[in-house]
Amino acid sequence: MLTTTTDVIQDAVVDSYLGVVTAEVVYGSNALRDFFAGIRDIIGGRTGSYERVFERGQQDAISELEKRAERLGANAVIGIRVSTDSINIDETGVLLLITATGTAVKLAR
Repeated sequence: MLTTTTDVIQDAVVDSYLGVVTAEVVYGSNALRDFFAGIRDIIGGRTGSYERVFERGQQDAISELEKRAERLGANAVIGIRVSTDSINIDETGVLLLITATGTAVKLAR
């Protein structure tokens, strides 16, 4: 499965557009990770634990996007966009939301 953020693939011809595909992954927050991120917020610098969560989440979202596109008969997904957000559960909990969207296409072979 070919995946790209571009709308055009060099030397490829789109035979058919199969529709928009979307995939979401949601991760719960972690008290220990939140504690150390809070300390990092006070002293400054990058928060490696959350960077790894978002990296894994983006990979998982694109992988799920590919699976959903395959079910439509696609052999590529173009125009991929990955976005992140949070879902506040209550005063004590936050979920991390990572969404990938793109257009499932069938490339001529």
